Amino acid sequence: MVTIRTSLSTETHVESVIQLEAVISQRIAESIEVHQLLLQHTEVCAEVAESIIGAFRTGNKVLLFGNGGSAADAQHIAAELVGRFYMDRPALPAQALTVNASTLTAIGNDYTYAQIFSRQIEAFGVAGDVAIGISTSGNSQNVVEGLRAANRKGMVTVGFTGEHGGQLKSEADYCICVPTGDTPRIQEAHILIGHIVCELVERAIFGSLAL
Repeated sequence: MVTIRTSLSTETHVESVIQLEAVISQRIAESIEVHQLLLQHTEVCAEVAESIIGAFRTGNKVLLFGNGGSAADAQHIAAELVGRFYMDRPALPAQALTVNASTLTAIGNDYTYAQIFSRQIEAFGVAGDVAIGISTSGNSQNVVEGLRAANRKGMVTVGFTGEHGGQLKSEADYCICVPTGDTPRIQEAHILIGHIVCELVERAIFGSLAL
């Protein structure tokens, strides 16, 4: 194995670091700006939290789904509810529909990729459950079809999307539309909202929030 080492001059290194820091600062500033804009959407976030609290209190569950980074967000939020967020307490029934590779590939192969979530909603969802579909564009067809299936089952439907909401907006009872078109910033906002909702749910059911 041949290792090739390259060295930058001190001047070039400093310029490189300055450029990197400029991008870092810009992205952090953009993220802060989007988070500030979320203060205009606190009402719908509270309504989503209330819906989930109500579902858990009646013995129902939360089903979450999305693609790529949004699939990871679905799994992250489900993990906070099944495990714990701030307090040690009983587990809450939440399931990400993105984790069973055999189920996903069977449905995708035998039906279509657009049905990978709707088919699972048909199997696991019941009236009173909450379905949370996550799509930064709001137009991911399998997420849209998932919410449509949830509506047919009498579930409460929630969309986490970007600024325009896409098709998801018309399918969701509650839609949190993050006010930007920048996908990474939307995803960062989605997990912030997910964390806040988890805290509100935990506090309302087990802690200090009287609802």
